[in-house]
Amino acid sequence: MSAIEESFSMAVGDTAVSAVFANPAGSVATVVVAHGAGAGMDHPFLTGFTGALNERGIATMRFNFPYSEAGKKFPDRPPVAIATWNVAMDAARQRAAGQPVFAAGKSFGGRMASMAVAEGMETAGLVFLGYPLHAPGKPEKLRDGHLYGLDVPMLFLQGTRDPFALPGELEPVVERIGANTVLRWFEGGDHSFKVARSKRTPEEDGAALADSVVEFVLASS
Repeated sequence: MSAIEESFSMAVGDTAVSAVFANPAGSVATVVVAHGAGAGMDHPFLTGFTGALNERGIATMRFNFPYSEAGKKFPDRPPVAIATWNVAMDAARQRAAGQPVFAAGKSFGGRMASMAVAEGMETAGLVFLGYPLHAPGKPEKLRDGHLYGLDVPMLFLQGTRDPFALPGELEPVVERIGANTVLRWFEGGDHSFKVARSKRTPEEDGAALADSVVEFVLASS
């Protein structure tokens, strides 16, 4: 299913960041997607993921955080990232024609989305593409405290070889959050859902997550 794409800029304070809204004919919901700490919105993983959602009748919007727009490597601090998320969701709602709007993100982008919701940002649900529960090798320092006060539907997609949250670590978190939370493990996937010796491209790795997200979006809309 082809999608009409709109490229535009958003103002985050004194900074302008890039965004792309893609809307297939007959779309039923919009998923706003933020990139991870080490890549911008045009990373093949994200374009593969959003393209697959468009093919399944879901509109998407991806955007850059200010540090990525400026070509910097170190991610923005939470106040800036959260402000960017609020601007992005407002831009998506203006284009979504009353459809449900979901917030999704790869690693850092998803975590910042959940922190924005904890501070009052409205969304129909949260989708985590590899949640960074802790830094690799530091499972004693969990980044989960803000999640327990959220009452929106949540979907955690995680690779079983992801050093940021290994099997057995996310289950207690999901159980504590409550019944409106779904966890799905992807066998053999690392933090980017790459499976060892797999011949899939990054685009295909991202696209492979689409079915789970569409199921969640339709069930939560």
